[in-house]
This record gives sequence, structure tokens and C-alpha cells, in this order.
Amino acid sequence: MIRKLLHRAAKVFRPASARPSSSNTVATIPQSRHGIRRELISPGAIRTCEALQRAGHKAYVVGGAVRDLIAGLHPKDFDIATDATPEEVRALFRRSRIIGRRFQIVHVMQGGETLEVSTFRAAHDTDTQKDEHGRVLRDNVWGSQAEDAARRDFTVNALYYDPSNETVLDYHHGVADIQQKTLRMIGEPRTRYREDPVRMLRAVRLAAKLGLEIEPAARTPIREMASLLENIPAARIFDEMLKLLFSGQAIKCLERLRAEGLHHGLLPLLDVILEQPDGARFITLALANTDQRIHAGKPTSPGFLFATLLWKEVLTAWERDKTGDALPIPALYDAMDKVLEQQADTLAITRRITGDIKEIWALQPRFEKRTGKSALRLLEQPRFRAAYDFLLLRAQSGEIPMELADWWTTFQDVDTEQRLAMLLPDTHKKKKRRRSSRSRGSKADETKLAQAAPAEPDQ
Repeated sequence: MIRKLLHRAAKVFRPASARPSSSNTVATIPQSRHGIRRELISPGAIRTCEALQRAGHKAYVVGGAVRDLIAGLHPKDFDIATDATPEEVRALFRRSRIIGRRFQIVHVMQGGETLEVSTFRAAHDTDTQKDEHGRVLRDNVWGSQAEDAARRDFTVNALYYDPSNETVLDYHHGVADIQQKTLRMIGEPRTRYREDPVRMLRAVRLAAKLGLEIEPAARTPIREMASLLENIPAARIFDEMLKLLFSGQAIKCLERLRAEGLHHGLLPLLDVILEQPDGARFITLALANTDQRIHAGKPTSPGFLFATLLWKEVLTAWERDKTGDALPIPALYDAMDKVLEQQADTLAITRRITGDIKEIWALQPRFEKRTGKSALRLLEQPRFRAAYDFLLLRAQSGEIPMELADWWTTFQDVDTEQRLAMLLPDTHKKKKRRRSSRSRGSKADETKLAQAAPAEPDQ
């Protein structure tokens, strides 16, 4: 603890001439040029900035939200950057908490919103804690706004919007890069990728999402440095994959991942799946469906999407196990566990999402039973709708007959009387033969006689 405090004190009181230089040149972009309307900023973000500014601090909406608004997109989140330390932010907001170790931020709750508030960071230097690959391990040294802008990854993310006067502060020509459809790295790309290899994934996602071309200097090192992603914690990779798959441009993102050679450590099964015609069609339909729902503002499910990405591998393992002595349903559960275990080392899929995936998979064989109570009970399952949507994708890709999906489409929309009329006869159900009272009596008599007979002597 003492060593940590001394290290931080040395940073704070170091002479300005000894600190890494960073450009203090900043362009102030008026609303007429950046085009962001104040009413598009979330109320919680505006209240958070105003509270910090009233307390004498600088505070801006920063990064992705500003970038997306300039590009004409609606942001999912609104992050705040300030010169207030995490402790000062925490003291201003009753409903807030400090989180993170490598990168300490404050979560501020405003109504139903949770805002991430980060303190301006200093530029990295020789004292920055890094691992043997150059990845930054701690990033909690506070600095100026110019330093904070310099340590951000891409120019389009180094933008600061002030709700009080509706201007954007632009240190690295990010607004021009958005307008010119260029994704440019701040600083030397190889060094920045070593500091945080996840930036390579972010480059692919932003390029696909915003329709940007990655500048050659930033694109060239990606393929040769892709192996650095193996050193990233699985939880961070999973979070970045969620952002990528739910960017609204999932198909383009996966295409770019493959083009840049980044997909091997993320979804190692993806190449195998996409080499199979039916597998490629199934995943393409699933991703297109997700993109459409996002653009339409409809809810999406990580469990559903990962269930589609891994389904073909489950099918392969299931078919292999069914050829032995295993029963079909236990074999399915074994296949599910095997596939999810294979992904556990790379993708830290949460327990809740894993549960959703398994439920969707486990319900698929039950759609084949369109008789009696089996079909009626399936409608009552909490995951019926997700499993039904999954069934539709299977039918549309040609895996199963479309007639099965059409039957369930009609069955769930009609009333009870019509449902009963649609049920198919259970040809596998055996009728129990009722023995006559005479035969039952004969059997009982035989039992009594056997009980009354003397036991056979031992041999």
C-alpha cells in the first residue's frame, strides 16, 4: 500500500517538463458543425454533467456517444469524463459506487440510468505497470484533459461534448475523420495494440458499425499481433464479443474478423461452421435476424445468439453420440455440455446466459411431439418463444422441414378448440390390454396355490 501511494505521489508531483508531452491544441466545434442536438443526450447524462460543473469541475459526455451522434446513430450508453477524482465523484452523488481495479470508474445512478464517470487519465510512460507483452495492468493515474484525449485509442473516440454550451472539444481531428469515413489510431498503432490488444477487436467493430476504412498504418499490424488476444481475460473478450455481435452490423463484423485473422481466438468453431453450406446459412440468418431486431428497436438476447452460433457443433456432437448406445435426449445434454466447455476457456459466458442457451437447445426435440399434452405443455414453457424463433431459423436454413415450423406457427395462434383439433394421433402409444375378471381370478388362484404348497427341499 505504501509503495502504491509513493508511486502515485511521484506521478502527481513530477515536474511538467518530465511528463510525456501531449498536444494541447484543441478545436472547439460549434453545434452548427457537429450537428448534435441537446435533446438527444440522455437526461441522466445532462444532470450528471451539470452537478459536476456546479461543484467546480469540468465534465463532458465523451467517446462513443459523441461519435455515434455525429455519425447519425443513437447511442446505447452515455459516458462522462471529468477532472474530479473517483472519490470526489462518489461524494457528489448519493447513488453511486466506485468500481474497477485496472481502470477505476464510478457508476452514477440517475433514475433508471447508470452512467459511467471516469477521471481524466494521464498518458502512459515508462513507469506505467505493464506485463511482459506490453499490456497495461493499471491505469489510475490522473492527468489533464489533453492527456486524457491522447491516451484514448482512436481519434473518433477522443471527442468531448459539453451540454452547457453544446460544443465539442476535438483534440485529434476526430470529427473530420468521422465525416471522411476514416478510422485512425492516436499514437503508434503497434504500441497502442500492445497496451490493450482488445483495441484490435474494437477497430473491426467500429469500422463495420460506422462504415469506416481502417487507416493502413492501424490495419497492417492487426494480423501479425492477433495472438496477443490470448493474454486477455476471457471476461473482457466476452464483453467485446457482445458489443460486436449486437452492434447492428454483426455480419459485417464477423466478415471483418475473418478478413483480419482475429476470429481464431474468439470463436474457434466459426471456421468449421462457415465451411459447411448449411452451417453458414444458419448463422447468416441468425445474425441478420439480430441486426434487424436491433435496427427496429426490438429486444435481443445474448443467449439466443450464442445458441445459434454454437448449434451446428452441438448437432455434430449429438449425432456422433447417438450412433452409440446413448439414448437421444441424454446424448443431447452431453453434447451441449461438451460444446459449452470447449468455449469456456475463451468466452466467459455467464451462468445466466449459459442457462438460456441450454433451455433453447433442450426444447428443440420437443417440437417434434405434436400429440396430446406434450404440445400443449410446450406452449407453457418460459422459453417457448425463444425456442420457437430458433426453430424457425432451423427451418429457414433447411435443417428441418418448413412444415413443422408452419404447424407451430399456426398452433400457438389459434384457440384451445382449434389446437385440440390440430393435435396429431399418438401412433406410438400402446393400448393397455385389460384382462378379464376370469383371467384375473385364475391368476389369483394360482398365486394362492403356490403359497400353500410345501417348499422344495434343498438339493
